[in-house]
Amino acid sequence: MSYESGTPQPDSSSPDHTDLPRRTGRVHIAARSRGIDVTALGSLALHLPHGAASLAVVFLVSYAFGRLTGLPWWILLGSWVVSGALAFHRPCERVLARWLFGLRYPTPEEHERLRPVWREVTARAGVDADSYQLWIEESDEVNAMAAAGHIVGVTSHSLKTLTPAQLGGVLAHELGHHTRGHAWATLLSLWYALPARLAWRVLLRLVALLNRLPTGAAAVVIGVCGAALVALATATYGLFFLPLATPYLVAAISRRSELRADEHAAGLGFATQLMAVLHRECDREETRRATATALGAAFTKEGLVARLLDSHPDVHTRLHHLQAHLENRR
Repeated sequence: MSYESGTPQPDSSSPDHTDLPRRTGRVHIAARSRGIDVTALGSLALHLPHGAASLAVVFLVSYAFGRLTGLPWWILLGSWVVSGALAFHRPCERVLARWLFGLRYPTPEEHERLRPVWREVTARAGVDADSYQLWIEESDEVNAMAAAGHIVGVTSHSLKTLTPAQLGGVLAHELGHHTRGHAWATLLSLWYALPARLAWRVLLRLVALLNRLPTGAAAVVIGVCGAALVALATATYGLFFLPLATPYLVAAISRRSELRADEHAAGLGFATQLMAVLHRECDREETRRATATALGAAFTKEGLVARLLDSHPDVHTRLHHLQAHLENRR
């Protein structure tokens, strides 16, 4: 599939656009511009226990609701099962963008700067630019995001301070999250794990109430719960405790998906530009650290647990992989 590039091309002599040459002529769209890689599959697989627990929770709520109201219990359960498809429904995505992610539409000036860069990125990737919707996040950080099925957001600070080529590198990274299935897999994993997480919080609240029970009653409740845990652990051969390790495994896969999105951007020719953005962030972090030290404030280094739970690899790791990509292409 192809189409004629109809977006007005900025004057190439302008200093704002000299670092990102625009393509002219026809843009060829790949027959298959979306897929799912091993990190997206891994994220979905790791959330299967949470999804199963959520299914059990929703089934119990649906059954109780059906008994109370006389409605078929499977209506509520079935509605929850198919609700994940709303992540790809454009009107629902707009609600998510505004109320969940805190994004807004670009102003005409922001759109004029953002849209040509986005069209260049998607043209290089063989993706229809109109398949995605661009959003703005009010923030003083250099950052961007890919969410749901078609959301691409970028911070207002990124739009103001990055050159077109650097902005293209950031957008190419987010496009990689979409084309490799990271964005929708993450959202679906979180959505279908939500009932189990809410039930767990309610359970913790109930456990906290044990302090108000008489000693004998509290001992009975603890004994029953302990026996239930032992029975579940035995019946599942210990897999019942797997969700305890899930946050660390999910974080590890998330870090790998970030490197794969960097790889996608590098494959589109944005490795150097993306490295420039990362170097800027590294310098900014060093400035913050120096300022904190000068003011006498304590600058604590992240502990091991915090690093294991971090969803993004450190800047130096990303720079190392991007540099390796550049060297392999020579």
